[in-house]
Amino acid sequence: MTPNDEPTGDRSGQMSLAVVFGGASVAFWFCCPFWMLVWLLALPLGLTGLVRGSIEYRAASRQGASRAQPLTGLVLSSVGTVAAVAYMVFVFTHPDLLIQE
Repeated sequence: MTPNDEPTGDRSGQMSLAVVFGGASVAFWFCCPFWMLVWLLALPLGLTGLVRGSIEYRAASRQGASRAQPLTGLVLSSVGTVAAVAYMVFVFTHPDLLIQE
């Protein structure tokens, strides 16, 4: 693995991928009014952000680098994932809401 391929390699000034995925998973909830479709996109983005955030956090811990961005990505990803799971559980426990009569 080359130094540029490392999760938190020498990337000063660049945003963490965990922040990007976590921010996208949260932004979908605020930007799109069709929550029935949003949770289908927000759940995989949030889970990807959680995995990427934990990888970047471990790499930052080993290298002694700042862990602020990976933690921010983990928090954003957690919020997006929890919102998607909560909405999914709500929809599956209330199937009558899907049918508009």
